[in-house]
Amino acid sequence: MSRIAYVNGRYRDLHDASVNIEDRGYQFADGVYEVCEVRHGKIVDMPRHMVRLDRSLRELRIGKPMSDPALQFVIHEVVRRNRVTYGMVYLQITRGVAHREHAFPPNTVRPSVVVTAKNLNLEKSEKSAAHGIAVITLPENRWPRVDIKSVSLLPNVLAKQQAKEQGAYEAWFVDSAGYVTEGSSSNAWIVTKDGKVVTRSAAVGILPGITRAVLIEALAALQLRLEERPFTTEEANDASEAFISASTQLVMPVVKIDGKAIGNGLPGPITLKLRTHFHEFSTFS
Repeated sequence: MSRIAYVNGRYRDLHDASVNIEDRGYQFADGVYEVCEVRHGKIVDMPRHMVRLDRSLRELRIGKPMSDPALQFVIHEVVRRNRVTYGMVYLQITRGVAHREHAFPPNTVRPSVVVTAKNLNLEKSEKSAAHGIAVITLPENRWPRVDIKSVSLLPNVLAKQQAKEQGAYEAWFVDSAGYVTEGSSSNAWIVTKDGKVVTRSAAVGILPGITRAVLIEALAALQLRLEERPFTTEEANDASEAFISASTQLVMPVVKIDGKAIGNGLPGPITLKLRTHFHEFSTFS
């Protein structure tokens, strides 16, 4: 079955779906996006994603292309047409099509909307979680507004590629003070030897992850201790557990950082508990 994409009001075969060459998303990375998990054919935590999307649009002063109910209908319809049971749906909104000038185009320019969806391999994901993943650390080199979920992701792409070339899955950015900020496509967490779960505050320097927000609720409900604070690479190397969180990875154990085993080199019990119980704290629509 061919995949179907939504592009600016039309559902098209993915091979025929396209945007204008002067779309500002292509010319300037002038746009935002969201990625939602799809499980059992339903979209996970969509209300939280819509709130974050609205914030990103406001921060970049991009107008909303349609009402929330209309946009959610389109997202569900793309998932349905692609028969996604377990996978992801991708939404991108750019400032629209205009002659190439750095300043914003007139308000009459309509934002561009693209939605795609695809199935993912659940068995592969579970296998990765059972074994754990490796991460590397790299100097932070992104613009300060990483709190906006912008499509401008070149530093993240280069970091992910470097991780791949070194046999790792993810790269953690480290700021000039030696503190881990976040991963190239995930939030970063550790578990201290006395059982505290630590992740950087979303107040500054990281993207406020949706999976991260759900995990904070899960930690409280499961009566696990949380500390929102920076942690260094040295503290991460000395941790008993580590993991990343993201919509398509959920809670993924980290068993190696820069080639050094974390804890006993196996996924830890707190990490696996959070992964097992994660969807008990999610919403489905």
